Amino acid sequence: MANTPLHGGHCPPWLFEKMKQLGSVMIEVIAIEYGPTEVLRRLSDPIWFQAFGSVLGFDWHSSGLTTVLCGALKEGLHDQQGELGLFVTGGKGKASRKTPDEIFQAGEKHGLSNDLVSLQRTSRMVAKVDSAAVQDGYQLYHHFFVFDRDGNWTVVQQGMNEKNRYARRYHWLSESVKSYVEDPHQGICGQPAKDVLNLVSRNNEATRLASVELCREERPETVVKVLESIKKSNSRSMEPQQLSLFDEEFVSGESEIPDTLGSSSTSSEIYSSMTMPRPHPIPSSRHLNKILHQLYERPLDNYENLLETPGVGPSTLRALAMVAEITHGTRPSFEDPVRYAFAHGGKDKIPFPVSRRDMEHSFGVLRTAVEKAKLGHQEKLEALRRLAQHET
Repeated sequence: MANTPLHGGHCPPWLFEKMKQLGSVMIEVIAIEYGPTEVLRRLSDPIWFQAFGSVLGFDWHSSGLTTVLCGALKEGLHDQQGELGLFVTGGKGKASRKTPDEIFQAGEKHGLSNDLVSLQRTSRMVAKVDSAAVQDGYQLYHHFFVFDRDGNWTVVQQGMNEKNRYARRYHWLSESVKSYVEDPHQGICGQPAKDVLNLVSRNNEATRLASVELCREERPETVVKVLESIKKSNSRSMEPQQLSLFDEEFVSGESEIPDTLGSSSTSSEIYSSMTMPRPHPIPSSRHLNKILHQLYERPLDNYENLLETPGVGPSTLRALAMVAEITHGTRPSFEDPVRYAFAHGGKDKIPFPVSRRDMEHSFGVLRTAVEKAKLGHQEKLEALRRLAQHET
């Protein structure tokens, strides 16, 4: 992932045209020299992606680099997709919602033998994970899906945080995704934030299992009753002072809290009471009740099935995590998936030492693309100059 500030204004038409021309020929060279799969790998690297946009002349420090670069590549490669074996879909806003249709259209037009239905599902799952399961305060508005003839794919999508005016970019790569719901991201780059409920963290496996069990084994009324008890106890508890869904503290008076699934007891002792930070209110039990009845009537096999269910969004997943902590004792982790400052490591060896080989390969791919691209002499010099600034 990468964090970038929001800048106002629009990309000048002349710059967009230059980015479209230069970007498409550079991608063409990479595809010919290294193969289509290498293009997918490069796009999935947040640092290489940022450097690529800068080499094309866009402001390296702007969130607009993501949307403009992806738009330029989509337009610039439109007529070469069949020849290169790379198919570009999606985009910003309304264009992002057309991704599944564009995947199918590309398959029909170019006679692809890929499992197009599987690729469409992948597009939806990736969007659902970053919009609902990773609850970091960033609202998705951009989804860019690129795939090859062999069914390999990469996704670059971006969300906006209206409060801090920053964008966060999410990078995925098919060859590194073992599961959509357990640490699936390829690119992780940015500053960690607080109060992030990352339900696809490896540390939250117990929460995922308990959430599925609640939907499959327990009657909706039982789950809703626990959620209402959480609301009641939260209204009596002290001011929140920590980042967990719950915190053990004394609550005066008696309160009916379900002690085990399907049963309840009256207690005035210490129990887990709701202490959510202000940005994350307790979800509506009315909405949850409707969704739970749908899930109960069609039992789930796993957490991926839960994510895929229409109507299941951030509030439903959060409510289930809350209830799971009460009923199953599965305390969730609040570690932001943004863990690394640099894709190649840092000079201070945090989170890991700089890999000179990886860095040299990244810049080597860019340099080869520039030098072998069909460009004018002056355009090549300008692109190489911008690249040299990143290499140093």
